Amino acid sequence: NFKTKVIMSNLTNNRLNITATAAQITAVKTAIQTISTNMPFLIGLTVEERVALPAIDVNNKAFTEDAINAGANNPTLVPNYVSVASMQNDMTLYTQLDELKGLINQLLEKVEDTQLLAGSEAYTSGLALYKIFGAAADAGVAGADAVVAQLKTRFAGQGGAATPPTNP
Repeated sequence: NFKTKVIMSNLTNNRLNITATAAQITAVKTAIQTISTNMPFLIGLTVEERVALPAIDVNNKAFTEDAINAGANNPTLVPNYVSVASMQNDMTLYTQLDELKGLINQLLEKVEDTQLLAGSEAYTSGLALYKIFGAAADAGVAGADAVVAQLKTRFAGQGGAATPPTNP
């Protein structure tokens, strides 16, 4: 069974066996707060605003840059209620945030991947222990029945059997 092999290989190939120190967590939280403090202009949008606002992409970014250049090069054609300088500021901020977003996304991906792997390793090891405790209970080892009874409540309502969906 492929799932069994994956779970068992996780038991013998633990890719993560570390925790962050309290000092590391504090330092990261402080760094995040520093980033937030240095960017007081960041805002939050509602779901409705996110859906309603036209989003910039590669094609309309080029158009926007062309429109800004055209406005800057033809100021007599630009009405007073349109601020080319504000458009330039918006575009500059967009470009600056795009650069930061790339770096933040790379870091977020690593955080999410590490969290996924850590959780997976803990969960698959837990499933293996459940099976080991079940085997101990089947063999009549004292106390194993109570452990199995406690752990099997996690799988209640998942089909006909009160066993995990995978077979470690």
